[in-house]
Amino acid sequence: MIADTAKASTLPPRTSVKKPRRRRRNRGSRTAAVLLLLTSVLMLAPFIWTALSVTKPTDVAFANPPVLSGYTPTLQAFRDLWETTYFAQYLTNTLVVAVMSTVVALVIGIPAAYALSRSPGYVSAILLLLALVFRSLPRFSVVLPMYEISKALGIYDTTFALAAALVAINQPFTIWLLRNFFAEIPKELDEAAMIDGCTRVGMLYRVMIPLMRPGILTAGIFVFLFAFQEYLTALVLTDTSSKTVPVFITTQLGQTLPMLQQAGAAAMLLTLPVIAISFIAQKYLVAGLSEGSVKG
Repeated sequence: MIADTAKASTLPPRTSVKKPRRRRRNRGSRTAAVLLLLTSVLMLAPFIWTALSVTKPTDVAFANPPVLSGYTPTLQAFRDLWETTYFAQYLTNTLVVAVMSTVVALVIGIPAAYALSRSPGYVSAILLLLALVFRSLPRFSVVLPMYEISKALGIYDTTFALAAALVAINQPFTIWLLRNFFAEIPKELDEAAMIDGCTRVGMLYRVMIPLMRPGILTAGIFVFLFAFQEYLTALVLTDTSSKTVPVFITTQLGQTLPMLQQAGAAAMLLTLPVIAISFIAQKYLVAGLSEGSVKG
């Protein structure tokens, strides 16, 4: 008993070890929170500045030094954007191209990704590597041949040509992402479905696609956002009738101050749907990415 008491008395108290660790942990959490807050403010600063500029009168919006108070907010820039430009047509073109390219990319990407996930070997590895190389190419090396092809086929300055180009550009990303999702599904489900009489096509549409809904939604959202915000491809492959909002915004830059303010209003209207989609679908995006990131 005396020896045990002596040993116990020589041990350091537990509280003296844990408190500094808790303090360091709390200090690290506060530092990380401050850094994240500063990063968020820096990232949101251009968006906030644009929002303030387009809601000011034109003479106040471009005053030097900037005027931050003492003015009456107005939506005149948005009204002028809709009434004096073809913004409604450009926005419609942007939505049509984004929806078309997303649907076609998924229709092609789902069976391709399923086949690559279920056919291990050097052939699938080479195809995936080629898809990655194509995705990594400089955009001009891909877009300029598409420009010549669309001119030769007589489909230049059409939403169809732009959507087809965006499908070709974003298809490698779609296949890679969906392939990782399919790799997470056990192959035993394929065998069980085939024992029950399913063909490969029937198994894909009756078994795999219902299980792949988070992954398909994730890939579809990413492809839609890529196409919705695409600038370079739209700039090269469109002229007037199929012009999209990003291209329209650049045509307003360097012009008169009211036109510059209209460009800011158009940028706001282009950004708000992206923010809304990100907030609404964040649960599916996080779930889908976490499920598809385990196997490569």
